[in-house]
Amino acid sequence: MDSTTEIKTLQHFIGGEWVGAATGETFEDLNPIDDSLYAIAAKGSGDDIRKATAAAKSACPAYKETTPTERERWLLRVAEIMERRQSELVDCLIDEVGSTVGKAMFEFNKGLAMVRAAAGMCRNVRGETIPSDVPGKFSMSIREPLGVVAIITPFNVPLIKNTRLVANALAVGNTVVHLPSEMAPHLSVLMAEILSEAGFPSGAYNVVTGNGADIGDDLTGSTDVDFLSFTGSSVVGRHIAEICARNKTPNTLVLGGKSPTLVLADADLDKCMPLAARSIFMFGGQLCIGSSRFYVERPIYDEFVQRFAKIASKAGMGNLRDPDTVVSPIISERQRNRVRDHIDNARANGATVVAGGEWDGNRCQPTILTGVTEDMTVCRTETFGPVTSIYPVDSYEEGLERSNDTEFGLSSAIFTNDINKAFHFARNIGAGMCHVNGPTVHDEAHVPFGGNGESGAGREGTDADLEAMTELKWVTVQL
Repeated sequence: MDSTTEIKTLQHFIGGEWVGAATGETFEDLNPIDDSLYAIAAKGSGDDIRKATAAAKSACPAYKETTPTERERWLLRVAEIMERRQSELVDCLIDEVGSTVGKAMFEFNKGLAMVRAAAGMCRNVRGETIPSDVPGKFSMSIREPLGVVAIITPFNVPLIKNTRLVANALAVGNTVVHLPSEMAPHLSVLMAEILSEAGFPSGAYNVVTGNGADIGDDLTGSTDVDFLSFTGSSVVGRHIAEICARNKTPNTLVLGGKSPTLVLADADLDKCMPLAARSIFMFGGQLCIGSSRFYVERPIYDEFVQRFAKIASKAGMGNLRDPDTVVSPIISERQRNRVRDHIDNARANGATVVAGGEWDGNRCQPTILTGVTEDMTVCRTETFGPVTSIYPVDSYEEGLERSNDTEFGLSSAIFTNDINKAFHFARNIGAGMCHVNGPTVHDEAHVPFGGNGESGAGREGTDADLEAMTELKWVTVQL
């Protein structure tokens, strides 16, 4: 067992107070490396959600009037406390969700950047003056917070999602109700401690732990919620979109992906190969932006497959706190079965397992498939594991066409030294994000992060969230 922590007891954080579940029920939070008990968490119910939204709504009027200086100071203080409590946050990312130490440090540093970038939003909540045809009329727009923001976050990058979405909502004057994944409640409890210590007023940030399948609708369907941000599966995302449509609740959805990488014959494979591996094997492939489809031009196809298989076979599967360890455990037995089914189905239908395909405890070896056809589940369905398929293509045009042959549209990448093809790909790929000579796995605080089609709606990021989480009001003064 990699864990260095003791079993913890986790409560909700509502209205500035730590409280147990209204029903008194709890649930187990497991360490995915061996399914040992990591924490006992309060199992939220609809009553807990209603208490949290009421607390957030009650805090709105006063919090809306806080000054940019106050919110900026609180957010910068959050970053300072995070640095002081770095070891706790990193340990949580390792022991609660199975991050390798490299991934945990990557996420911690990204989280710091998210909070500091959010602090810069506080002074950018602004409108503009507007010309008027009426003589003597002064016309302007002002931008105001929406009110209560509901945030539902996944297990895979809980610190990045928490720091970005929560900090951005608070930065522009909203209050927050947060429902974290039932597989990552402790991380959000830690952040609640940090935000409270930083000075955020009671009710500004509220956390309810529990099973999203049980209480998600209570949050997304609440008439007290003025905006919703959800990151998770496309199936759940469609359900949430329907609820939001009924209530006319604006939302941002970041959902699943089947992200393509196109590798042209002129690509520099020495630089491409480690980035390709990062695109799918980081955190055991449990990333919505992971590249589960590689299209490679035939002149370099065999070499690409051979080199990729060599990298996969050498991926470290040791202690998660060993810097040389690359492979993370798959989060739950349900998800492990999904990964197994995709690999077994591909094998049974004639695909070649070039590398991996086997398991070491709860960890799936980095797996590379060739010969994948349309009748295989893995061809079009998101696996959410360290599994990728490599397909030969005869031209750039075929590669672009096949890259776009999907209902998803999250991230994408192309490796080439041809600037014309690179820009043509960037302009014509149906994904919300495109990286030239870089991995599909990439994120920064201020970029418009998100996808199209089954991959979601709207964008996350400082500029995008500022616009999405506020609304413009037109004001005129007749002079």
